[in-house]
Amino acid sequence: MRLDDRDIEILRVLTREGRITKAALAERIGLSPTPCWDRLRKLEKAGLIEGYGARINLRKLAPHVTVFVAVEIADHTAASFRAFEDAMERYDEVVSCWALGGGFDYILQIVTRDIDAYQRLIDAMLDARIGLSRYFTYVVTKPVKGGGGAPFDILLSES
Repeated sequence: MRLDDRDIEILRVLTREGRITKAALAERIGLSPTPCWDRLRKLEKAGLIEGYGARINLRKLAPHVTVFVAVEIADHTAASFRAFEDAMERYDEVVSCWALGGGFDYILQIVTRDIDAYQRLIDAMLDARIGLSRYFTYVVTKPVKGGGGAPFDILLSES
């Protein structure tokens, strides 16, 4: 799908303000509501917009800890990778999981109530025999930057 400047601006605005009204979005990008809404539906239908959600301030919600975990799996077969990835879907505390190229096989973002709950989760993963052979824990001490969306201008530049 070929995007023009207005499509990119729609994506940029929605990334920061997912609850913006259609009228306000249209005004922000310099279109009347109907053409703006048509563009938005086109972006959704093309799969560029996967969904809408709220960014929740977890610090105000409940005590928690965020942990990044670098993971190595035991076997590097397609079936082992599939089994591990399928298993990640079953753990609600695993909020993100990325397959990596390089030294580690995966990086997980895990949110639990505390470090003890994190360790119980890791122990359960090890007991479940999902292929986890080694893991390295990195506890987040404070958020610095996140949730700002993709740098569309950089990603779509010709240079």
